[in-house]
Amino acid sequence: MKNITVAGGGVLGSQIAFQTAFCGFNVKIWLRTEDSIGRTRPKLDRLYNIYKYTLNEAKKNIGTGNTLPRGMFSGSESVNEAYIDNLLEATERAYKEIVLTTSFEEACKNADLIIESMAENPEAKISFYKTLDPYLEEKTIVATNSSSMIPSMFRSYLSRPEKYLAIHFANNIWISNTAEIMGHDATSKDAYEKVAEFAADIRMIPLRLSKEQPGYILNSMLIPFLNAGQMLLANEVADPATIDLTWRMGTGSPYGPFQILDIIGLNTALNVVSNDPRSNDSSTVQGKIKAILEKYISEGKTGINAGEGFYKYN
Repeated sequence: MKNITVAGGGVLGSQIAFQTAFCGFNVKIWLRTEDSIGRTRPKLDRLYNIYKYTLNEAKKNIGTGNTLPRGMFSGSESVNEAYIDNLLEATERAYKEIVLTTSFEEACKNADLIIESMAENPEAKISFYKTLDPYLEEKTIVATNSSSMIPSMFRSYLSRPEKYLAIHFANNIWISNTAEIMGHDATSKDAYEKVAEFAADIRMIPLRLSKEQPGYILNSMLIPFLNAGQMLLANEVADPATIDLTWRMGTGSPYGPFQILDIIGLNTALNVVSNDPRSNDSSTVQGKIKAILEKYISEGKTGINAGEGFYKYN
């Protein structure tokens, strides 16, 4: 694999694209509209600055025992100035060479792998796959980055379902460098292993699932945790800062649920809760959570990429 297209330039889609380009692949991001391109560029700007800052700080700290994030360092190389300079050059190349396009034809041309990283909305995904399918080349593998839906839900909308599966990334991909690989019962072994190999090539740890599981491994544990935090807020038990502080102090974890929601993005959180039919009833906990998220989003407080979500960011 050499030519990778990411469909969607949201919080995680932009991270997947940047990390993949950083690791030397040719990367395109497919977006629905020119407005979507305008919303994606600031995310790439932010990632460029994060990678550059992290690497420059690492250069200052050579010999102190501080290590690079796992997604930037395989663990086998000798970290010296020359090594970090190479990574800084890779950061510059990634930033300059990622191609943004609204054309299905351009997005699919010579693509070895297309990673769909769109909103958690099944109707939108179905529409995307139906439009995408005629443009796909025979060699192209398609993988969904859905955080809660399984590939067998969508395989019938592609002409080559054996080349369709799921690859799910954690947020802050350069730090939490995992890639959960999940096929359906018709996914070919060859496609599965190629995607797992690709994950390793972009410095992820491939986590192989033996069967389909909504939420994979990570989100099967994370989503109930986030729901519990949001339930406490919806029932007015405590405010986000107190809930987060309780979790951090009680467990030693670096983030509480609302800090994680800001990283994930409140639009994604809203899509997840909206898939629960109970969210349409304003008297239910799910309905209250939905209303809270909609209020924040309507005020432009969509998470860390917007500079504000449940918290404000510099």
